[in-house]
Amino acid sequence: MPRRWPPPCAATGCCGRTPTRGRETTAGGQTELIAGVSTLDERIGQLELRISPEAFFQTNTEMAERLYELIVESAALRGWECVYDLYCGIGSIGLSLAPRAGTIHGLEVVEDAVADAIANARLNEITNASFYAGDVRLALGELVARAGRPDLVVVDPPRAGLSQKIVRRLIEASPKRIVYVSCNPTTLAPNAAQLVEAGWRLERVTPVDMFPQTPHIECVAVLSR
Repeated sequence: MPRRWPPPCAATGCCGRTPTRGRETTAGGQTELIAGVSTLDERIGQLELRISPEAFFQTNTEMAERLYELIVESAALRGWECVYDLYCGIGSIGLSLAPRAGTIHGLEVVEDAVADAIANARLNEITNASFYAGDVRLALGELVARAGRPDLVVVDPPRAGLSQKIVRRLIEASPKRIVYVSCNPTTLAPNAAQLVEAGWRLERVTPVDMFPQTPHIECVAVLSR
């Protein structure tokens, strides 16, 4: 069973703060199950994933598997590292990295997704991953205080990218390596420039075509210091 901080993970934000309800979604309101099961089951590589209706997951699962392979390769883990998975969603990226890491700490504002991440860690018998509900902007500093400085940060933000405050918090966390997963290269570019100015080196940016025959791509950027 994954460790929980602060308990209960799926109900409160860091230090008991309730996370904001803001999220990118195609519809608001409540979800009602009409027929069938209440969750969607997916498999990515060796991971079995259970996804609730309010959580986000890639629609192109075949390319999502390739994307995760690229993230694992870019992370270049050696088995002992403390890894932060920011905007972790249902935990799929962090859980993909868990067999190669010392510890995984995932942070996500959407409570239903955090509950999924905890359940997915249990489903896959992964015990070195913890998932917390909270706004990255507010909770990252306290996570560092409680869990220690990360060796690697994987960040997978929404299309708007990282705000100035989150970039500052990331700089303060001072990881040796950052893997930035972006669905919008136009916001990746200024964030990468800010991190380079703060002392990281941009090693490479690899595009992944998640949506063929559209202008939209994902990018995986690797920064180190």
